Amino acid sequence: MENSTQTNTENQAPKIKITYWSDYACPFCYIGETRLEKALKELELADVTEVQMKAFELDPDADSNDNIPVDIRLARKYGLPLQVARAQLSRMCRLGREEGIDFKYDSAIYTNMLDAHRLTKFVESKGKDVSKIIHLLFDAYYTRNVRLSDRDILLDLAEKVGLDKEEVNAMLNGKDFIKEVRSDEMEAYKMGVHGVPYFVINGKYTINGCESIPKMKQIITDALTDQLEGSINGMSCGVDGCH
Repeated sequence: MENSTQTNTENQAPKIKITYWSDYACPFCYIGETRLEKALKELELADVTEVQMKAFELDPDADSNDNIPVDIRLARKYGLPLQVARAQLSRMCRLGREEGIDFKYDSAIYTNMLDAHRLTKFVESKGKDVSKIIHLLFDAYYTRNVRLSDRDILLDLAEKVGLDKEEVNAMLNGKDFIKEVRSDEMEAYKMGVHGVPYFVINGKYTINGCESIPKMKQIITDALTDQLEGSINGMSCGVDGCH
């Protein structure tokens, strides 16, 4: 008779933990997260992988009431000709649509993302589906083009993951989870992270930026067999723009 313990061990898939730093204001973060989900699904590792998002605000001082169009903002901030800024936006939108996202970054409403990150932390603390609120927040910003700092928007999204609106409103009216957001950012800074998305696999291997699905699959596979060396650099957004 075959040893049952040996059989169970052989059939047991490896446990993986992927921690990544992200910001809702970063188009490559939404694309990168979508590609990560697809890569894990194609590798049949989605059910044995723990994925945790950590906060990284690209612009902590962003004005919640800013109404400057995205193309003009990018051109002004990074000293680009308007045509170049629009071409960059068009490319990002195309990359998003290639992943099945109705990507409308060129008409997104720039705003402060602190409360969106705080809501994500609150959902996590309640044991709710964090991946669902992350998707809803990204979708609200890049597809529905709503102001992600708007209190009513956040309350409606929180309700969709099973939270009580009054409880969420009380949290947002206070200072809960600001410390947790800042702690995530400080951890990233100490690691030398200057742009997002930034993925860490099993606390050892890093992907600095957004990679293609085939490349992410290869990186994850190599990480599981300890064949990966150094850091992989992909498309990312930092304080100096998206590259």
